[in-house]
Parts: sequence; structure tokens; C-alpha cells
Amino acid sequence: MGTLLATTACGTGAAETTGAGEVVTALYPLQWLTERVGGSDITVTNLTAPGVEPHDLELTPQQVAEIAGAQMAVYIKGVQPAVDEAIEQHATDRSFDAATAVKTLEAAHEEGHEGETEAEHAEHEHEVSYDPHIWLDPSRLATVATQLGDKLAAADPAHAQGFKDRAAKAAAELTALDAEMAKGLGTCTSKTLVTSHEAFGYLADRYQLKQVGITIDPESEPSPARLAEVAKLAKDEKVTTIFTETLVSPKVAEVLAGEVGAKTAVLDPLESGPEQGDYLSAMRANLQTLRTALGCS
Repeated sequence: MGTLLATTACGTGAAETTGAGEVVTALYPLQWLTERVGGSDITVTNLTAPGVEPHDLELTPQQVAEIAGAQMAVYIKGVQPAVDEAIEQHATDRSFDAATAVKTLEAAHEEGHEGETEAEHAEHEHEVSYDPHIWLDPSRLATVATQLGDKLAAADPAHAQGFKDRAAKAAAELTALDAEMAKGLGTCTSKTLVTSHEAFGYLADRYQLKQVGITIDPESEPSPARLAEVAKLAKDEKVTTIFTETLVSPKVAEVLAGEVGAKTAVLDPLESGPEQGDYLSAMRANLQTLRTALGCS
């Protein structure tokens, strides 16, 4: 184990030191990457349990204490309001917002938030002007890997070379995945990606696809006007597949698919850990799903 020290808050409010640097990650893709880069020199605690929709995450007092006591908190501002708030209060000087490492895309916006509850208003105050789903572009995640290696190296100079070497290896794996996806999606007869909600903007941007989300927010129901608009577009562009997602009800996508004579297929936005495999294998499964649906040769 590494010598990078972290203090972990206890129930009594006291602090104790541990042998390995403790790094808290906000959601699965960051956990996967941090474990890859950190190796045995850190211990990683992920705040979002498998199968939990990360946007809805509510932190326990113990999780807030873990953030307060960690050597570093790795997150993406704008995904999880509860995490953003806890880091602002307890770990601003020991946090790494992965979105700051890459060029972000502008967020899609829904019309207003009239009639929302006080809690919903507070959540929208934490919204950011960019799309936070940066991990769905492997080339951007490769850049994050390099910067994460540098951050960990600065926090623990005794193990700096190991962090940087593992970061370079992770970045190379992600660059290879990016090349594989670019090749696999470069010969598709259709370029239109109709999805349950707009989580795949970075994937679409990287591989010259057009994302059309039925909704922007996975928690919201589309208006009849929006459904009609997407149905018309799907028919006009001869879309054969409407994509549903893990962790999101497929009902609306299934209704739309029935209306336009399309089938449905599942894309994994990797907001929570895959049931099998890891980030790389889940992205390769997404690639195969997309190649079948979009008629790629």
C-alpha cells in the first residue's frame, strides 16, 4: 500500500490516518479510471452503488464524512447535486472535477422550471452550462486519465512515477478504444441516434452522429408535442431503432418505437457499473449495438 496519507472522519468527529491514500469517486466511470490509475497506492470508495441512478443520489452522513476525510474527491460537477454540495462544503481544496480537463459541450436545456418544488429548484441551481456526460467519449476520458495521474502524483510524490505510468497505460487503452469506435462507426448508413434522454452527446459528437433525445432529463416525461416531433424526425430519417437505457424505464421509447415501426435496443450510459465486465467491455458492447442499429458495414 502507498504512503499517501488521508484522514478519515469517524462518527465521533475524530480523525485517524490510514496507510493508503483514500480517494472518493462520485460515479462508476470515475471509479474505474481512478482504480486503474491509482493501482495499489490508493484505496477507492465510490459513492454511487451499482444499480443506483446517480442523478438521484442522496448522500448519507457517513458518505459526507468520507468526502471530508478523503485525500482526493474525483467527480464531475453537474451530475450529482448532493455530491457537488458536499465537495463545496468539505473538499474544495482536495477535489478534481474531471470536466475541467476537457473541452465540454453545451448542455441541452428544457423550457423553464415552473411549478417545481423547493428541492427541485435547489437541484436546478446546481445545473451547469455544459453536458456533464464526458466519459462517453473515450478520447476525452484519456485526457482525464493523464490529468488524474498528475493530480495523484502531486499529492503523493513518493509514488508519482507509478501514478504517471498507470495513467499513460489507461490513456493508451482509451485511445485504442476510441480508434476502434471511430472505425466501427465510420461506415454507417444511418447517423441518427434517437435515445431515451440526452446522455450520449459526447459519443455523437466524437463519431459524427446526431443525437435526438426524447427527453433531456431521465426523470421527466416528454410533452405530446415533443413526442410528435421526434416521431416525425424518426420517420423522415428512416430510423429503425429507438435506444433505451439501463436504469431508465423503456416505456416512452417503446411507445415511440411502436408508432414509427422501429425496434428498441439498450445502450448503457455507464452512469452506474455494468452488470458484467468493466468500462471498456461495456463501451465495446455499446459499439456493437450501435453498429447493428445504424447499419454499419
